[in-house]
Amino acid sequence: MEHLHPLESHLERPQRFTYPFCYEPHPLCQLAAKEVQAYIAAHPEIREDADQGKMFGVLVVDKLTVDKLTADKLTAEPSATVRLGFLAAYSGLLAGRNDWGYFVPPVYDAQQPDGHFKTTEREISRLSGRESRDGRFGRESRFSRDGRSGRELSQELQTWLFHQYRLLNARGEVKDLVDIWQEYYNRPKLLQKYPLPPGGTGDCCAPKLLQYAYQQGLKPLCMAEFWWGATTKTELRQHLNYYPACRGKCKPILTWMLQGLDVDPDPELQDLQQMDLPVVYEDEWLVVVNKPSGLLSVPGRIGQYSVETIMQERNPDSKVVHRLDMGTSGLLIVAKTQDVYRALQEQFVKHQIRKKYLAVLSPNNPTIPTSPTALPPSGSISLPLRPDPMNRPRQVVDPEHGKRAVTDYEFLSDRVVALWPQTGRTHQLRIHCAHPDGLGRPIVGDELYGTRKHGQRLLLHAAELWFRHPVTLQEMHLEADDEIINGEITK
Repeated sequence: MEHLHPLESHLERPQRFTYPFCYEPHPLCQLAAKEVQAYIAAHPEIREDADQGKMFGVLVVDKLTVDKLTADKLTAEPSATVRLGFLAAYSGLLAGRNDWGYFVPPVYDAQQPDGHFKTTEREISRLSGRESRDGRFGRESRFSRDGRSGRELSQELQTWLFHQYRLLNARGEVKDLVDIWQEYYNRPKLLQKYPLPPGGTGDCCAPKLLQYAYQQGLKPLCMAEFWWGATTKTELRQHLNYYPACRGKCKPILTWMLQGLDVDPDPELQDLQQMDLPVVYEDEWLVVVNKPSGLLSVPGRIGQYSVETIMQERNPDSKVVHRLDMGTSGLLIVAKTQDVYRALQEQFVKHQIRKKYLAVLSPNNPTIPTSPTALPPSGSISLPLRPDPMNRPRQVVDPEHGKRAVTDYEFLSDRVVALWPQTGRTHQLRIHCAHPDGLGRPIVGDELYGTRKHGQRLLLHAAELWFRHPVTLQEMHLEADDEIINGEITK
């Protein structure tokens, strides 16, 4: 079993399998990942491609279910008995190949030159008069021998390909990708919006790893995925950082493949910690609070406990006027009446409310350049943003379809930057800091676009706020300290 590698460790095994969409990597996975990283570094033909940016995954397995797997296939010492092993995978292709012996094979190999996929792909290219790339085909005007256009052939080929991905779960049951997808999106409106998976579905690390483990009778214990290489303009990921499985492509698949395993609960759905909510300013019409990191602004998918629900216990008509990400701390306005809420909302719409944030940035990575060589001490960033529908809640920079997003910045020290958003797009400050065309340095503790160590918070704080009081018409300027951010400024 060439794809199974030994893992010598006395570390305690996890009680349940990893919840793949929100997790801290188990120490066994970290140990396996270091071996994979050493392998990549030692093979120039792999590293050259991986350095451009590639997701890798590891799956730690218990091989006791394998019947007397010979030790000489796993270790240089024939007398040794190895109980733990790990599998490794990469997303998509690696250096244009999917047959690297160290890594598990694809769920379905569409790269065989004489196979149905490649043969039909060449026919589509002939009809279009140009080469297609990555299974994406444009509008075709020529027709095949049976009268079908290249466009019709490409749609049929894509559907045919998805039917070849016959995926197992831990119970030994099998379903193809089309059935899995349509059962997951089983409501008519969702099916109309997502009738078939997007291209590349099924070729991520997690499905490859689980499929091979099930096929070989290996018991999955824990799993993790890490990014190797450069941050790209489309993938704001950091070298060697761990990331959850993508929700868009992998959530339907893994919902099926994990059936039969005892899986960790989604930590985002656990009861949220009760927190103090300091009040910075309050009168009979509104209150401004200093929201702590880790508290929701309003009730959401992951819980009801939030700034809004806390304030509604004091005043049932309370309503949060704007929002901060759960990990962001700082000033938040809560209206006590509907009239005050509408008046403050109008100020936001007219860009009459000004906010200043403080952020602590990650240091530059000298081995993987991700940022401009020289940035002016102050300036403006304009990078349009839109949601990534296949990987929510992540946002992406999209000059063609994104909405205008502008942030002014000023460095207060090498690591601390003041940010003044001129627009209010989701994750605007986080992306404008992390993107190579922005500051090129993600905010410390940003698990989506940077690196977060265990127990670390997002070091982004809404420090100052300017607005006109909707009743008294007084010009308001409020400040809220953050000990962590201020500590970095004074270092």
